[in-house]
Amino acid sequence: MKLRVREIKLPLEHDKDQLRDAVARRLGISNNEISELKLVKKAVDARRKTISFSYTVDVDLDNDIKLSPKAMKSVSIVDAATQNASTMPAGSKKLTHSPLVVGAGPAGLFCALYLARNGYKPVVFERGQDMDRRVTSVNKFWRQGVLNPASNAQFGEGGAGAFSDGKLTARSADERIPYIMKTFVKYGANEEILYVKKPHLGTDVIRDIIKKIRQEILSLGGEFYFDACMTDININQSRLRSIIINNETEVPCSLLVLAVGNSARDVYRLLYNNNINMQSKAFAVGVRIEHKQELIDRIQYGSFAGHPQLGAADYHLTYQDTVSGRSFYTFCMCPGGYVIAAASGTGQVVTNGMSYLARNTGIANCALVATVNPSDWDNRVLGGVEFQEKLEKRAFNLGGGQFRAPAQYLKDFLAAKKSVNMEKSLATYRPGVTAANLWELFPQGICETMSRGIKHWDQKLQGFINETAVLTGAETRTSAPLRIERNEEMTSTSIANLYPCGEGAGYAGGIISSALDGLKIAENIIATYRKPEKDINIASDNILNARELLNK
Repeated sequence: MKLRVREIKLPLEHDKDQLRDAVARRLGISNNEISELKLVKKAVDARRKTISFSYTVDVDLDNDIKLSPKAMKSVSIVDAATQNASTMPAGSKKLTHSPLVVGAGPAGLFCALYLARNGYKPVVFERGQDMDRRVTSVNKFWRQGVLNPASNAQFGEGGAGAFSDGKLTARSADERIPYIMKTFVKYGANEEILYVKKPHLGTDVIRDIIKKIRQEILSLGGEFYFDACMTDININQSRLRSIIINNETEVPCSLLVLAVGNSARDVYRLLYNNNINMQSKAFAVGVRIEHKQELIDRIQYGSFAGHPQLGAADYHLTYQDTVSGRSFYTFCMCPGGYVIAAASGTGQVVTNGMSYLARNTGIANCALVATVNPSDWDNRVLGGVEFQEKLEKRAFNLGGGQFRAPAQYLKDFLAAKKSVNMEKSLATYRPGVTAANLWELFPQGICETMSRGIKHWDQKLQGFINETAVLTGAETRTSAPLRIERNEEMTSTSIANLYPCGEGAGYAGGIISSALDGLKIAENIIATYRKPEKDINIASDNILNARELLNK
Protein backbone atom coordinates (compact mmCIF):
# COMPACT_ATOMS: atom_id res chain seq x y z
CA MET A 1 0.00 0.00 0.00
CA LYS A 2 1.41 3.40 -1.00
CA LEU A 3 0.31 6.47 0.96
CA ARG A 4 1.02 10.17 0.60
CA VAL A 5 1.71 12.00 3.85
CA ARG A 6 1.71 15.80 3.79
CA GLU A 7 3.01 18.65 5.98
CA ILE A 8 5.60 16.84 8.02
CA LYS A 9 7.36 19.69 9.86
CA LEU A 10 10.97 19.36 10.98
CA PRO A 11 13.49 21.86 12.39
CA LEU A 12 16.06 23.53 10.19
CA GLU A 13 18.76 21.07 11.20
CA HIS A 14 17.66 17.44 11.01
CA ASP A 15 18.65 14.17 9.39
CA LYS A 16 16.86 11.53 7.32
CA ASP A 17 16.14 9.35 10.34
CA GLN A 18 14.17 12.18 11.95
CA LEU A 19 11.99 12.43 8.85
CA ARG A 20 11.30 8.71 8.90
CA ASP A 21 10.50 8.85 12.63
CA ALA A 22 8.14 11.82 12.13
CA VAL A 23 6.25 10.01 9.36
CA ALA A 24 5.95 6.88 11.51
CA ARG A 25 4.54 8.95 14.40
CA ARG A 26 1.98 10.54 12.07
CA LEU A 27 0.86 7.08 10.94
CA GLY A 28 1.00 5.57 14.41
CA ILE A 29 3.40 2.79 13.43
CA SER A 30 7.06 1.97 14.05
CA ASN A 31 9.58 3.26 11.56
CA ASN A 32 10.70 -0.26 10.60
CA GLU A 33 7.20 -0.88 9.25
CA ILE A 34 7.92 1.65 6.49
CA SER A 35 9.43 -0.39 3.66
CA GLU A 36 10.22 2.64 1.47
CA LEU A 37 10.02 6.42 1.84
CA LYS A 38 10.23 8.79 -1.12
CA LEU A 39 10.36 12.58 -1.05
CA VAL A 40 7.60 14.25 -3.05
CA LYS A 41 7.96 17.86 -1.90
CA LYS A 42 10.33 19.83 0.29
CA ALA A 43 9.68 23.46 1.16
CA VAL A 44 11.01 26.09 3.54
CA ASP A 45 8.39 27.36 5.99
CA ALA A 46 9.48 30.88 6.97
CA ARG A 47 6.07 32.12 8.12
CA ARG A 48 7.01 32.03 11.79
CA LYS A 49 9.97 33.20 13.84
CA THR A 50 11.39 29.68 13.83
CA ILE A 51 12.14 28.49 10.31
CA SER A 52 11.43 24.87 9.50
CA PHE A 53 11.12 22.48 6.58
CA SER A 54 7.80 21.07 5.43
CA TYR A 55 7.77 17.70 3.68
CA THR A 56 5.36 15.65 1.61
CA VAL A 57 6.40 12.01 1.26
CA ASP A 58 5.15 8.78 -0.26
CA VAL A 59 5.54 5.70 1.91
CA ASP A 60 5.18 2.02 1.07
CA LEU A 61 3.60 -0.18 3.72
CA ASP A 62 2.86 -3.88 3.70
CA ASN A 63 -0.80 -4.54 2.95
CA ASP A 64 -1.30 -6.28 6.30
CA ILE A 65 -0.44 -3.10 8.23
CA LYS A 66 -3.62 -1.47 9.52
CA LEU A 67 -3.75 2.25 10.29
CA SER A 68 -6.13 3.89 12.70
CA PRO A 69 -9.08 5.86 11.27
CA LYS A 70 -7.41 9.05 12.56
CA ALA A 71 -4.18 8.28 10.70
CA MET A 72 -6.06 7.42 7.49
CA LYS A 73 -7.79 10.81 7.54
CA SER A 74 -4.40 12.54 7.36
CA VAL A 75 -3.10 10.65 4.32
CA SER A 76 -4.14 9.83 0.77
CA ILE A 77 -3.72 6.64 -1.21
CA VAL A 78 -1.37 6.93 -4.18
CA ASP A 79 -2.63 5.34 -7.37
CA ALA A 80 -0.23 2.58 -8.36
CA ALA A 81 -0.84 3.22 -12.05
CA THR A 82 1.69 5.59 -13.58
CA GLN A 83 1.70 7.19 -16.98
CA ASN A 84 4.06 5.66 -19.52
CA ALA A 85 4.86 8.74 -21.52
CA SER A 86 7.51 7.10 -23.72
CA THR A 87 5.23 5.48 -26.32
CA MET A 88 1.60 5.74 -27.41
CA PRO A 89 -0.52 4.26 -30.19
CA ALA A 90 -0.30 6.03 -33.55
CA GLY A 91 -3.13 7.49 -35.59
CA SER A 92 -4.10 6.48 -39.12
CA LYS A 93 -3.85 9.68 -41.14
CA LYS A 94 -1.12 9.77 -43.79
CA LEU A 95 2.03 11.74 -42.95
CA THR A 96 4.12 12.04 -46.11
CA HIS A 97 7.14 13.79 -44.65
CA SER A 98 8.75 14.00 -41.22
CA PRO A 99 7.16 16.57 -38.88
CA LEU A 100 8.86 19.96 -38.98
CA VAL A 101 9.57 21.81 -35.74
CA VAL A 102 10.65 25.44 -35.95
CA GLY A 103 12.31 26.60 -32.74
CA ALA A 104 14.58 24.73 -30.29
CA GLY A 105 13.40 26.21 -27.00
CA PRO A 106 11.69 24.03 -24.35
CA ALA A 107 8.46 23.72 -26.35
CA GLY A 108 10.12 22.68 -29.59
CA LEU A 109 12.67 20.45 -27.88
CA PHE A 110 10.17 18.43 -25.87
CA CYS A 111 7.77 18.16 -28.79
CA ALA A 112 10.62 16.86 -30.96
CA LEU A 113 11.92 14.56 -28.21
CA TYR A 114 8.53 12.92 -27.70
CA LEU A 115 8.01 12.54 -31.43
CA ALA A 116 11.47 11.01 -31.79
CA ARG A 117 10.88 8.56 -28.93
CA ASN A 118 7.78 7.40 -30.76
CA GLY A 119 9.56 6.90 -34.10
CA TYR A 120 8.44 10.07 -35.92
CA LYS A 121 11.94 11.40 -36.81
CA PRO A 122 11.22 15.14 -36.44
CA VAL A 123 13.22 17.79 -38.27
CA VAL A 124 14.09 20.75 -36.05
CA PHE A 125 15.06 24.15 -37.48
CA GLU A 126 16.65 26.74 -35.17
CA ARG A 127 17.41 30.21 -36.46
CA GLY A 128 20.25 30.67 -33.97
CA GLN A 129 23.43 28.79 -33.21
CA ASP A 130 24.07 25.55 -31.38
CA MET A 131 24.69 25.98 -27.66
CA ASP A 132 28.48 26.23 -27.68
CA ARG A 133 28.67 28.84 -30.45
CA ARG A 134 25.70 30.66 -29.00
CA VAL A 135 27.36 31.05 -25.59
CA THR A 136 30.42 32.50 -27.33
CA SER A 137 28.26 35.00 -29.23
CA VAL A 138 26.34 36.09 -26.13
CA ASN A 139 29.50 36.52 -24.05
CA LYS A 140 30.99 38.68 -26.81
CA PHE A 141 27.84 40.81 -26.75
CA TRP A 142 28.01 41.27 -23.00
CA ARG A 143 31.74 42.10 -23.02
CA GLN A 144 31.96 44.22 -26.17
CA GLY A 145 28.42 45.25 -27.10
CA VAL A 146 28.66 43.33 -30.42
CA LEU A 147 25.24 41.76 -31.05
CA ASN A 148 24.58 38.78 -33.30
CA PRO A 149 20.92 39.37 -34.33
CA ALA A 150 20.52 35.71 -35.34
CA SER A 151 21.93 34.20 -32.14
CA ASN A 152 21.73 35.90 -28.76
CA ALA A 153 20.03 35.62 -25.37
CA GLN A 154 16.67 35.12 -27.14
CA PHE A 155 17.56 33.09 -30.25
CA GLY A 156 19.53 29.87 -30.43
CA GLU A 157 19.50 26.34 -29.06
CA GLY A 158 17.56 26.22 -25.78
CA GLY A 159 15.64 29.46 -26.38
CA ALA A 160 15.55 32.25 -23.81
CA GLY A 161 15.58 29.68 -20.99
CA ALA A 162 19.22 28.87 -21.71
CA PHE A 163 20.12 32.31 -20.30
CA SER A 164 17.90 32.39 -17.24
CA ASP A 165 17.67 31.02 -13.72
CA GLY A 166 16.29 27.78 -15.14
CA LYS A 167 13.17 27.83 -12.96
CA LEU A 168 11.07 24.68 -13.17
CA THR A 169 7.88 25.89 -11.53
CA ALA A 170 4.42 25.55 -13.04
CA ARG A 171 0.91 26.32 -11.86
CA SER A 172 -0.34 23.17 -13.55
CA ALA A 173 -0.39 19.77 -11.84
CA ASP A 174 -0.44 18.02 -15.22
CA GLU A 175 0.57 14.34 -15.11
CA ARG A 176 3.12 14.94 -17.88
CA ILE A 177 5.30 17.20 -15.70
CA PRO A 178 7.15 14.28 -14.03
CA TYR A 179 8.11 13.12 -17.53
CA ILE A 180 9.77 16.50 -18.14
CA MET A 181 11.50 16.56 -14.76
CA LYS A 182 12.79 13.00 -15.10
CA THR A 183 14.22 13.87 -18.50
CA PHE A 184 16.16 16.72 -16.89
CA VAL A 185 17.44 14.37 -14.18
CA LYS A 186 18.41 11.76 -16.78
CA TYR A 187 20.65 14.31 -18.44
CA GLY A 188 22.35 15.82 -15.42
CA ALA A 189 19.97 17.70 -13.13
CA ASN A 190 20.11 17.02 -9.40
CA GLU A 191 17.33 14.65 -8.29
CA GLU A 192 16.15 17.26 -5.79
CA ILE A 193 14.27 19.00 -8.63
CA LEU A 194 11.78 16.14 -8.35
CA TYR A 195 10.66 17.26 -4.89
CA VAL A 196 11.81 20.75 -3.85
CA LYS A 197 9.03 23.32 -3.95
CA LYS A 198 10.90 25.82 -6.13
CA PRO A 199 13.24 23.77 -8.34
CA HIS A 200 15.72 25.44 -10.63
CA LEU A 201 18.51 24.22 -12.87
CA GLY A 202 20.71 27.28 -13.23
CA THR A 203 21.79 28.43 -16.65
CA ASP A 204 25.06 26.47 -16.44
CA VAL A 205 23.28 23.13 -15.91
CA ILE A 206 20.45 23.62 -18.36
CA ARG A 207 22.84 24.26 -21.25
CA ASP A 208 24.41 20.82 -20.94
CA ILE A 209 21.00 19.18 -20.59
CA ILE A 210 19.75 20.81 -23.77
CA LYS A 211 22.70 19.50 -25.78
CA LYS A 212 22.04 15.97 -24.51
CA ILE A 213 18.35 16.18 -25.46
CA ARG A 214 19.41 17.22 -28.96
CA GLN A 215 21.78 14.24 -29.14
CA GLU A 216 18.98 11.84 -28.18
CA ILE A 217 16.73 13.25 -30.90
CA LEU A 218 19.51 12.71 -33.43
CA SER A 219 20.20 9.18 -32.18
CA LEU A 220 16.54 8.30 -32.78
CA GLY A 221 16.67 9.42 -36.41
CA GLY A 222 15.61 13.04 -36.04
CA GLU A 223 17.37 15.92 -37.77
CA PHE A 224 18.59 19.21 -36.30
CA TYR A 225 19.60 22.30 -38.23
CA PHE A 226 21.12 25.51 -36.89
CA ASP A 227 21.53 28.92 -38.57
CA ALA A 228 18.20 27.99 -40.17
CA CYS A 229 15.63 30.80 -40.02
CA MET A 230 12.14 30.30 -41.43
CA THR A 231 11.72 33.32 -43.70
CA ASP A 232 8.59 32.43 -45.68
CA ILE A 233 5.75 29.93 -45.96
CA ASN A 234 3.79 28.56 -48.90
CA ILE A 235 0.06 28.03 -48.32
CA ASN A 236 -2.42 26.35 -50.64
CA GLN A 237 -6.07 25.65 -49.77
CA SER A 238 -5.55 26.40 -46.08
CA ARG A 239 -2.59 24.04 -45.76
CA LEU A 240 1.12 24.66 -45.48
CA ARG A 241 2.81 23.07 -48.48
CA SER A 242 6.38 24.13 -47.72
CA ILE A 243 8.49 26.53 -45.71
CA ILE A 244 11.47 28.60 -46.86
CA ILE A 245 14.66 28.58 -44.80
CA ASN A 246 17.11 31.49 -45.07
CA ASN A 247 15.27 32.91 -48.11
CA GLU A 248 16.54 30.10 -50.35
CA THR A 249 15.94 26.53 -49.19
CA GLU A 250 12.42 25.16 -49.70
CA VAL A 251 11.40 22.33 -47.38
CA PRO A 252 8.25 20.26 -48.06
CA CYS A 253 5.80 20.37 -45.16
CA SER A 254 3.27 17.76 -44.08
CA LEU A 255 2.87 19.52 -40.74
CA LEU A 256 4.68 22.29 -38.88
CA VAL A 257 5.07 22.82 -35.14
CA LEU A 258 5.73 26.53 -34.69
CA ALA A 259 7.63 26.99 -31.41
CA VAL A 260 9.57 30.17 -32.08
CA GLY A 261 9.44 31.98 -28.71
CA ASN A 262 8.00 35.41 -27.99
CA SER A 263 10.86 37.42 -29.56
CA ALA A 264 10.33 36.18 -33.15
CA ARG A 265 8.64 39.34 -34.31
CA ASP A 266 9.51 38.65 -37.94
CA VAL A 267 7.50 35.43 -37.71
CA TYR A 268 4.54 37.27 -36.17
CA ARG A 269 4.59 39.69 -39.10
CA LEU A 270 4.95 36.84 -41.58
CA LEU A 271 1.86 35.14 -40.15
CA TYR A 272 -0.05 38.43 -40.06
CA ASN A 273 0.75 39.10 -43.73
CA ASN A 274 -0.54 35.63 -44.59
CA ASN A 275 -3.86 36.29 -42.80
CA ILE A 276 -3.31 33.65 -40.12
CA ASN A 277 -5.66 34.25 -37.20
CA MET A 278 -4.01 35.95 -34.22
CA GLN A 279 -5.27 38.10 -31.42
CA SER A 280 -3.54 40.67 -29.26
CA LYS A 281 -3.17 39.84 -25.57
CA ALA A 282 -2.07 41.42 -22.31
CA PHE A 283 1.48 41.12 -21.02
CA ALA A 284 3.64 43.14 -18.64
CA VAL A 285 6.54 45.59 -18.80
CA GLY A 286 8.83 47.11 -16.22
CA VAL A 287 12.33 47.01 -14.80
CA ARG A 288 14.81 44.77 -13.01
CA ILE A 289 15.53 45.60 -9.37
CA GLU A 290 18.76 44.57 -7.63
CA HIS A 291 19.44 44.30 -3.90
CA LYS A 292 22.27 42.84 -1.94
CA GLN A 293 21.37 39.19 -1.46
CA GLU A 294 22.22 39.35 2.24
CA LEU A 295 19.52 42.01 2.66
CA ILE A 296 16.85 39.77 1.06
CA ASP A 297 18.09 36.86 3.19
CA ARG A 298 17.69 38.95 6.38
CA ILE A 299 14.24 40.19 5.36
CA GLN A 300 13.01 36.65 4.66
CA TYR A 301 14.91 34.58 7.21
CA GLY A 302 15.79 36.98 10.01
CA SER A 303 18.49 35.59 12.30
CA PHE A 304 18.63 32.39 10.23
CA ALA A 305 19.94 34.30 7.18
CA GLY A 306 23.03 32.68 5.74
CA HIS A 307 22.27 29.21 7.12
CA PRO A 308 23.75 26.67 4.67
CA GLN A 309 20.50 24.65 4.60
CA LEU A 310 18.53 27.62 3.31
CA GLY A 311 20.50 29.02 0.39
CA ALA A 312 19.73 32.40 -1.16
CA ALA A 313 16.25 33.71 -0.34
CA ASP A 314 13.70 34.77 -2.92
CA TYR A 315 10.38 36.64 -2.83
CA HIS A 316 7.15 36.98 -4.76
CA LEU A 317 4.95 40.05 -4.44
CA THR A 318 1.74 41.30 -6.04
CA TYR A 319 -0.17 44.58 -5.96
CA GLN A 320 -3.44 45.60 -7.57
CA ASP A 321 -3.43 49.32 -8.29
CA THR A 322 -6.91 50.74 -7.77
CA VAL A 323 -6.00 54.04 -9.43
CA SER A 324 -4.81 52.72 -12.80
CA GLY A 325 -6.48 49.31 -12.70
CA ARG A 326 -3.16 47.68 -13.55
CA SER A 327 -1.65 44.70 -11.79
CA PHE A 328 1.93 45.11 -10.60
CA TYR A 329 3.95 42.09 -9.59
CA THR A 330 7.38 40.54 -9.28
CA PHE A 331 8.46 38.17 -12.01
CA CYS A 332 11.35 35.74 -12.55
CA MET A 333 13.20 36.43 -9.29
CA CYS A 334 16.87 35.39 -9.54
CA PRO A 335 18.65 35.00 -6.18
CA GLY A 336 22.41 35.40 -6.41
CA GLY A 337 22.24 36.21 -10.10
CA TYR A 338 22.79 38.81 -12.79
CA VAL A 339 20.73 41.24 -14.82
CA ILE A 340 21.57 40.44 -18.43
CA ALA A 341 21.37 42.15 -21.79
CA ALA A 342 18.73 40.22 -23.74
CA ALA A 343 18.27 42.27 -26.92
CA SER A 344 17.68 40.40 -30.14
CA GLY A 345 17.93 43.32 -32.56
CA THR A 346 19.82 46.53 -33.18
CA GLY A 347 18.69 49.67 -31.39
CA GLN A 348 17.12 47.72 -28.50
CA VAL A 349 17.83 47.47 -24.80
CA VAL A 350 16.10 44.50 -23.18
CA THR A 351 16.77 43.15 -19.69
CA ASN A 352 16.30 39.71 -18.19
CA GLY A 353 17.52 37.83 -15.12
CA MET A 354 19.95 34.92 -14.95
CA SER A 355 21.47 32.73 -12.22
CA TYR A 356 23.90 29.87 -12.18
CA LEU A 357 23.08 26.80 -10.09
CA ALA A 358 25.10 28.09 -7.13
CA ARG A 359 23.26 31.45 -7.01
CA ASN A 360 26.33 32.96 -5.36
CA THR A 361 26.92 36.41 -6.88
CA GLY A 362 25.71 38.14 -3.72
CA ILE A 363 23.19 40.18 -5.74
CA ALA A 364 19.46 39.41 -5.93
CA ASN A 365 17.52 40.61 -8.96
CA CYS A 366 13.87 40.47 -9.92
CA ALA A 367 11.59 41.93 -12.57
CA LEU A 368 9.00 44.44 -11.33
CA VAL A 369 6.34 44.61 -14.02
CA ALA A 370 2.97 46.24 -14.62
CA THR A 371 0.33 44.83 -16.92
CA VAL A 372 -0.41 46.43 -20.26
CA ASN A 373 -3.52 45.54 -22.23
CA PRO A 374 -4.72 45.57 -25.85
CA SER A 375 -6.65 48.74 -25.07
CA ASP A 376 -3.26 50.45 -24.66
CA TRP A 377 -2.70 49.98 -28.43
CA ASP A 378 -6.29 50.16 -29.68
CA ASN A 379 -6.57 46.34 -29.84
CA ARG A 380 -4.42 46.11 -32.97
CA VAL A 381 -3.04 42.58 -33.49
CA LEU A 382 0.58 43.72 -33.75
CA GLY A 383 0.07 46.67 -31.40
CA GLY A 384 1.71 44.90 -28.45
CA VAL A 385 4.79 44.14 -30.55
CA GLU A 386 5.03 47.80 -31.51
CA PHE A 387 4.54 48.83 -27.87
CA GLN A 388 7.51 46.64 -26.87
CA GLU A 389 9.67 47.96 -29.69
CA LYS A 390 9.05 51.59 -28.75
CA LEU A 391 10.03 50.94 -25.12
CA GLU A 392 13.16 49.04 -26.14
CA LYS A 393 14.25 51.78 -28.53
CA ARG A 394 13.60 54.44 -25.87
CA ALA A 395 15.68 52.42 -23.38
CA PHE A 396 18.48 52.18 -25.95
CA ASN A 397 18.49 55.96 -26.41
CA LEU A 398 18.27 56.67 -22.66
CA GLY A 399 21.23 54.37 -22.14
CA GLY A 400 23.27 56.40 -24.59
CA GLY A 401 23.69 53.72 -27.24
CA GLN A 402 26.06 50.74 -27.53
CA PHE A 403 23.44 48.63 -25.74
CA ARG A 404 24.06 50.32 -22.39
CA ALA A 405 20.93 50.27 -20.22
CA PRO A 406 19.31 53.17 -18.36
CA ALA A 407 19.50 52.67 -14.59
CA GLN A 408 18.40 54.54 -11.49
CA TYR A 409 18.65 54.15 -7.75
CA LEU A 410 15.31 53.03 -6.31
CA LYS A 411 15.06 56.02 -3.99
CA ASP A 412 15.65 58.38 -6.90
CA PHE A 413 12.93 56.63 -8.89
CA LEU A 414 10.46 57.09 -6.03
CA ALA A 415 11.40 60.79 -6.00
CA ALA A 416 11.13 60.93 -9.82
CA LYS A 417 14.62 62.41 -10.16
CA LYS A 418 17.52 61.31 -12.31
CA SER A 419 20.34 59.43 -10.61
CA VAL A 420 23.67 61.20 -10.95
CA ASN A 421 26.21 58.39 -11.18
CA MET A 422 25.91 54.58 -11.30
CA GLU A 423 29.62 53.71 -11.29
CA LYS A 424 29.65 52.15 -7.82
CA SER A 425 26.11 50.77 -7.90
CA LEU A 426 25.02 47.14 -7.58
CA ALA A 427 24.05 47.04 -11.26
CA THR A 428 25.32 43.82 -12.87
CA TYR A 429 24.04 44.52 -16.40
CA ARG A 430 26.68 44.36 -19.11
CA PRO A 431 27.83 46.01 -21.42
CA GLY A 432 27.07 48.63 -18.75
CA VAL A 433 24.52 51.09 -17.39
CA THR A 434 23.93 54.82 -17.70
CA ALA A 435 22.41 57.00 -14.98
CA ALA A 436 18.91 58.01 -16.03
CA ASN A 437 15.41 58.88 -14.91
CA LEU A 438 13.20 55.88 -15.71
CA TRP A 439 10.13 58.12 -15.61
CA GLU A 440 11.30 59.14 -19.10
CA LEU A 441 11.19 55.51 -20.24
CA PHE A 442 7.63 54.46 -19.42
CA PRO A 443 4.25 56.21 -19.70
CA GLN A 444 3.61 58.21 -16.55
CA GLY A 445 0.68 56.01 -15.47
CA ILE A 446 2.90 52.94 -15.42
CA CYS A 447 5.56 54.72 -13.37
CA GLU A 448 2.93 55.90 -10.90
CA THR A 449 1.61 52.34 -10.57
CA MET A 450 5.13 51.06 -9.96
CA SER A 451 5.84 53.74 -7.37
CA ARG A 452 2.67 53.01 -5.39
CA GLY A 453 3.28 49.27 -5.58
CA ILE A 454 6.88 49.47 -4.35
CA LYS A 455 5.85 51.58 -1.36
CA HIS A 456 3.14 49.03 -0.56
CA TRP A 457 5.64 46.15 -0.75
CA ASP A 458 8.03 47.92 1.60
CA GLN A 459 5.37 47.55 4.29
CA LYS A 460 5.36 43.78 3.75
CA LEU A 461 9.11 43.31 3.27
CA GLN A 462 10.51 46.03 5.48
CA GLY A 463 13.77 47.23 4.01
CA PHE A 464 12.80 46.55 0.39
CA ILE A 465 13.23 50.28 -0.23
CA ASN A 466 16.96 50.45 0.35
CA GLU A 467 19.64 53.04 -0.33
CA THR A 468 21.64 50.72 -2.57
CA ALA A 469 18.75 49.13 -4.52
CA VAL A 470 19.00 49.76 -8.27
CA LEU A 471 16.48 49.65 -11.13
CA THR A 472 17.51 48.82 -14.71
CA GLY A 473 15.24 48.89 -17.75
CA ALA A 474 13.55 47.82 -19.84
CA GLU A 475 11.93 44.46 -19.07
CA THR A 476 9.57 43.86 -22.01
CA ARG A 477 9.68 40.16 -22.98
CA THR A 478 7.67 38.79 -20.05
CA SER A 479 5.27 36.89 -22.32
CA ALA A 480 3.97 36.92 -25.87
CA PRO A 481 2.16 40.12 -26.91
CA LEU A 482 -0.28 38.09 -29.00
CA ARG A 483 -1.79 34.63 -29.33
CA ILE A 484 -1.85 32.53 -32.51
CA GLU A 485 -5.35 31.11 -32.43
CA ARG A 486 -5.72 27.34 -32.37
CA ASN A 487 -8.58 24.87 -32.02
CA GLU A 488 -9.20 21.83 -29.79
CA GLU A 489 -6.87 19.72 -31.97
CA MET A 490 -4.17 22.34 -31.20
CA THR A 491 -3.89 23.35 -34.87
CA SER A 492 -4.23 26.88 -36.21
CA THR A 493 -7.77 28.01 -36.87
CA SER A 494 -6.47 29.23 -40.26
CA ILE A 495 -4.05 26.49 -41.36
CA ALA A 496 -5.00 22.85 -40.82
CA ASN A 497 -1.45 21.49 -40.51
CA LEU A 498 0.09 24.31 -38.45
CA TYR A 499 0.53 23.72 -34.71
CA PRO A 500 1.22 26.98 -32.82
CA CYS A 501 3.22 25.91 -29.77
CA GLY A 502 4.60 27.22 -26.50
CA GLU A 503 5.32 30.66 -25.14
CA GLY A 504 5.75 32.41 -28.48
CA ALA A 505 2.32 31.21 -29.61
CA GLY A 506 0.78 32.63 -26.43
CA TYR A 507 0.04 29.30 -24.68
CA ALA A 508 2.79 29.03 -22.07
CA GLY A 509 5.03 31.02 -19.76
CA GLY A 510 8.31 29.50 -18.63
CA ILE A 511 10.33 26.34 -19.17
CA ILE A 512 7.90 23.77 -17.74
CA SER A 513 4.68 25.12 -19.23
CA SER A 514 6.40 25.48 -22.61
CA ALA A 515 7.77 21.93 -22.51
CA LEU A 516 4.33 20.73 -21.42
CA ASP A 517 2.67 22.43 -24.38
CA GLY A 518 5.19 20.78 -26.69
CA LEU A 519 4.34 17.36 -25.25
CA LYS A 520 0.62 17.94 -25.70
CA ILE A 521 1.09 18.86 -29.34
CA ALA A 522 3.32 15.83 -29.94
CA GLU A 523 0.62 13.61 -28.46
CA ASN A 524 -1.97 15.15 -30.79
CA ILE A 525 0.26 14.56 -33.80
CA ILE A 526 0.89 10.92 -32.87
CA ALA A 527 -2.79 10.30 -32.17
CA THR A 528 -3.66 11.68 -35.62
CA TYR A 529 -0.90 10.53 -37.99
CA ARG A 530 0.96 7.38 -38.92
CA LYS A 531 4.73 7.49 -38.82
CA PRO A 532 6.19 9.52 -41.70
CA GLU A 533 6.79 7.87 -45.06
CA LYS A 534 9.80 10.01 -46.00
CA ASP A 535 12.68 11.46 -44.00
CA ILE A 536 13.93 14.96 -44.75
CA ASN A 537 17.62 15.80 -45.04
CA ILE A 538 18.65 19.34 -45.91
CA ALA A 539 21.74 20.05 -48.00
CA SER A 540 22.81 23.69 -47.83
CA ASP A 541 26.06 25.56 -47.33
CA ASN A 542 24.28 28.13 -45.14
CA ILE A 543 22.65 25.70 -42.71
CA LEU A 544 24.52 23.69 -40.07
CA ASN A 545 23.49 20.04 -39.80
CA ALA A 546 23.79 19.18 -36.10
CA ARG A 547 25.16 15.74 -36.98
CA GLU A 548 28.39 17.54 -37.85
CA LEU A 549 28.67 18.52 -34.16
CA LEU A 550 28.38 15.02 -32.70
CA ASN A 551 32.11 14.34 -32.73
CA LYS A 552 33.13 17.81 -31.55
